[in-house]
Amino acid sequence: MRSIRVALLALGTLIATLLTAPTAQAAPNFKAPFACGQQWTYSHHSAEVRRALDFVRSDGGATANAPVLASASGTATRHNQPGGAGQYIVIDHGGGWQTYYFHLAAYSVANGQSVAQGQQIGTTGSTGNSSGAHIHYEQLYNGVGQNIVINGQSLAYPSSYYANYLTSDNGCGGGTTTYWVDTFARTDGYAGPSTASPQGALYAGTNYVYCKVWGENYTGAYGNNHWWLRTDLDETYPGGNGRGAYVPAYFLSRWGNDEARDNNGTVIPDC
Repeated sequence: MRSIRVALLALGTLIATLLTAPTAQAAPNFKAPFACGQQWTYSHHSAEVRRALDFVRSDGGATANAPVLASASGTATRHNQPGGAGQYIVIDHGGGWQTYYFHLAAYSVANGQSVAQGQQIGTTGSTGNSSGAHIHYEQLYNGVGQNIVINGQSLAYPSSYYANYLTSDNGCGGGTTTYWVDTFARTDGYAGPSTASPQGALYAGTNYVYCKVWGENYTGAYGNNHWWLRTDLDETYPGGNGRGAYVPAYFLSRWGNDEARDNNGTVIPDC
């Protein structure tokens, strides 16, 4: 009987412990650490601390000095490790969650400042132990590196750049401005402003676009155009990503060489 009572007491203690144990805090809805509409490629290598991903810009814009944005709201602290992370920001989001942003060229917030999701916290650089400008980005829970999740979706961990891409909706303010254009023929859409990495197709007709970037010169029977338009494709190829792809402005019905205007004649803004 004594052994049964001891076993029951032990079971009761275990149940009480399980019922009172703290539960894991849900992660914030983290967004990309770079500006709305921009596309960056990312990679991971085995020497990285924790579960970091490194991001470089892949849409024709410059990586160096590009704004680095807060993935979620929280309290930002500034740090400097000349032989390692360089100038970096840590944001404490509460509930045990933090994000790290390494190798900054400059800080954009004060130490201990409260920041909103999408707020600029620094600029992209190569300070510390770094071979080139990039954003080294981490998500931690209770000090432990986590697999990175953006907008509720887990990212891959490729060993090199230009295999995986991420287009940001951080700081878009609830919606990205669109510009309506007419295109005269079906065209492939690409991961960046060149004919590498076709992602799908945009059909002929009236389509919306978000912005433009200068890229590879696209030529054909009707002239040429260096501008590329970011849009969402009508058709996605197997393994492709139809959101935030790039199509040549060459296919605009109403404009000629190196023009990128909407149907009203408004110059489409740079991404």
